[in-house]
Amino acid sequence: MANIYFTKDHEYVRIDAGVGTVGISDYAQKQLGDVVFVELPAQGATLAKGAAAAVVESVKAASDVFAPVSGAVAEVNAAAESQPGMINEDPLGRGWLYKIRLSDPKESEGLMDEKAYADFLESLA
Repeated sequence: MANIYFTKDHEYVRIDAGVGTVGISDYAQKQLGDVVFVELPAQGATLAKGAAAAVVESVKAASDVFAPVSGAVAEVNAAAESQPGMINEDPLGRGWLYKIRLSDPKESEGLMDEKAYADFLESLA
């Protein structure tokens, strides 16, 4: 069963069998507004936790997407590049950005689960 974790920068990673699916949270896509452009990391690239991994641009702003965990990019969501609006429509589903093969599964221990993230969002209001 996949576990989903969030960062304070509003990225998520859904981990299943050592592979994390990464994207931006529903809160993040709402803050950005209509997403018009996505730049994804190269497949095979090695990412360090906290490093800029992708860029999401909206009509309002451009925002870096930081790697929530370290590892190698296993797959990118080419559909999100060609149809960036899917990030607004389904950020935790079809609007994922890339998949990463975790180099250290213990890194997820420092991330927030869904309840902790919901509490974090309430603290921002």
